[in-house]
Order: sequence, then C-alpha cells, then structure tokens
Amino acid sequence: MKIAVIETGGKQYLVNEGSKLTIEKIIGAEAGKDVSFKTLLTDDGALTLGAPYLSEATASYDAEGRNKTINVVKYKAKSRYYKKRGHRQPHAKVTLKKI
Repeated sequence: MKIAVIETGGKQYLVNEGSKLTIEKIIGAEAGKDVSFKTLLTDDGALTLGAPYLSEATASYDAEGRNKTINVVKYKAKSRYYKKRGHRQPHAKVTLKKI
C-alpha cells in the first residue's frame, strides 16, 4: 500500500490512496472537480523524500461545509461587560485518487 504525507492549508496529513479527508476549505475549488496537493514523502516499500516536494497528489473535491458553532465569550466581572459571538469554520471533504 502506498502511503504519503501531503501538505495543504499549512497542515500535513498522512494519507493513502482512496482515503477520505476533511481539510480546510480550498478557495476557488468546486465540488466534482479535481484538486492537487504538494507531496512531501512517499513510502511504497522504499522511502522517497522530496527536496522540498515530490510530484503532486490528485484528489476529487467532494463537498464543502461548515463545522459546528464555537461560542466565543468575553466577560468581565462587576462591570456589566459581556460579549458572545459564534464562529463556524468552513471545511472541505476530499477523496485521494492518486499519489
């Protein structure tokens, strides 16, 4: 089985072909299209390191969505200061095709 480390959104992921990932949203990508990621290393019996990158991995961009709401609360006692905000981080779901 071929294993690789890819880089996207400032993060690195250990993946193999056919694996499904939830990553940060890729701006400009559309559902149903293919996207490519920078590959740092692969292991198919023999370890191959990039300097700094190898060829690109291909994945299908399946869907976009948003995570659950994270509540951010600012509060100061005895001063009637209270602020509550919510945040929903966008994410994307991809399936790796080729490493």
